[in-house]
Amino acid sequence: MSLLQMSCAGAVMILAVIVIRALAINLLPKKTFLAFWGIAVMRLLLPFSIPSAFSVYSLIGDHIPTTVPAKIPQAIEMLPVETNGQMFTMPSGISNMASPIRVAVLNPLLIKQSGGGSIRKVKTDKADAMKIAKYALDNWVDLREYPPMGAIREQLKLSSRQYDLYMKNAVALQNNLISLTDKTFPGVNELFSSPERADGSQKWIDFVITFWHCECIRLVGETAFIERYRKWCKRKGYHFSPQKAASLYIDSLGLIATLPKSSSTKLLINTAAKELAFVKAALAALRAEMARLAQQLPEYETVRTMYGVGKTTAVQLMAEIGDVRRFPRRSSIVSFAGIDPAADDSGKHISKSNPTTKRGSPHLRKAPSDEPVYQFLDKKRPEGKPYFVYMTAAQNKFLRIYYARVKECVNATDNQEIAKL
Repeated sequence: MSLLQMSCAGAVMILAVIVIRALAINLLPKKTFLAFWGIAVMRLLLPFSIPSAFSVYSLIGDHIPTTVPAKIPQAIEMLPVETNGQMFTMPSGISNMASPIRVAVLNPLLIKQSGGGSIRKVKTDKADAMKIAKYALDNWVDLREYPPMGAIREQLKLSSRQYDLYMKNAVALQNNLISLTDKTFPGVNELFSSPERADGSQKWIDFVITFWHCECIRLVGETAFIERYRKWCKRKGYHFSPQKAASLYIDSLGLIATLPKSSSTKLLINTAAKELAFVKAALAALRAEMARLAQQLPEYETVRTMYGVGKTTAVQLMAEIGDVRRFPRRSSIVSFAGIDPAADDSGKHISKSNPTTKRGSPHLRKAPSDEPVYQFLDKKRPEGKPYFVYMTAAQNKFLRIYYARVKECVNATDNQEIAKL
């Protein structure tokens, strides 16, 4: 007997007790009804039965389902998800196109403008969930399904966001290290002009880890320092120059340190330098990974050939913009970057010069200058245009050029793949 059948049996027994009590309430003692109710309760608490061929359920057992259907139809057709400007990732389990649940990404600014109130920082709060759901129900017709990105583009964008985060940390750590070394070895970061290596290491940072105080140089003597510097260059893989070593020794003689040469000072300098070196190495690894992912996309060579776009900038542009085909027109990519003018019209008043909205991706507002863009800047600057005016116009022009070239490249690649099929 299934659980459903035993539940039905308990319900029938309770109904029978109620009927007997109504008909024979004055004929039977009250203890009899207590016994009947006890049997009904035991029947519900101990759901078991003795199998019998003469059971009533043997006649209707074939008509009562014994199991709950494995698949329950989804009652939710559209899942509204709020994003706060960070990268949105499709929830696992419904990221495939065959899922019955569609996903719509909502802008918290639109929720606030609709009168629903601002979204607080805690994204799991019940009140925020109610606001998001209310906005989705009120604007159900206008919700657009969020198209899932390809795996490569998704990984590229996530790597780019992490790169920006680590870059901010690297700038803060570098400023901190320069501030500390100005108290022990003033101007040491300006004594080396070697560029940063592919692995992220930088000569002046490695130098500070070993020679963290100016007295580490001038107290050992010039000859001893030159020999020690030569061994250090060999161990770290840097080019050794006796003239450079002599110059470093002479520079250390005229420096005045405000922090003493002690174990505490060494701990501060070494910790700051090693932290900066670690972040620099992480940035180099992220750059290599971003370049590897970007080279698998069809528009990589097209973006790289644009004037003024370097390796890192090309990868960041591709990561932030993604597939240009998701923008219906070229003005959409300008609005996505947040460099479109804000609306300031009221009645008969029509404003002709408005500031930019700056509500899009802040990474795209750092777009480089293409050759036509640079010519456009040279044209606008002599006209007396303010700096932010002609720079914003140049960014607008660059993104439009990017949209046209990359879309043409992607469409051509798709046509070639279709022709091969």
